[in-house]
Amino acid sequence: MTKTMTSTYDVAEHLRTPEEIATYLEVAIEEADGDAAFIAKALGDVARAKGMSQVAGEAGLSRESLYKALSGERNPTLDTVLRVFGALGLRLRAEAAAVATTSNQGAQTQ
Repeated sequence: MTKTMTSTYDVAEHLRTPEEIATYLEVAIEEADGDAAFIAKALGDVARAKGMSQVAGEAGLSRESLYKALSGERNPTLDTVLRVFGALGLRLRAEAAAVATTSNQGAQTQ
């Protein structure tokens, strides 16, 4: 019987283009359901893909503090998140959330 060799999947090895990175973060934010540590971990994946030392330098942070902030075990400050987004050449945007409609909405009052 032949043995199948497996290796650990690392998403950082597959995040090459700005479009791939933006899509990955968009999906992570949607899937996080408000879990800041989950989003931080996804941002850490992107930082590793770009080179943690480079991102830390461009964000004005030490490499060690960036690793800790984006480990997924902590909730980084908004300042850190904004610095990392800037260092990655990304923009953080706001979008209106979909609002559930009820049958009474839109009904005219008499």
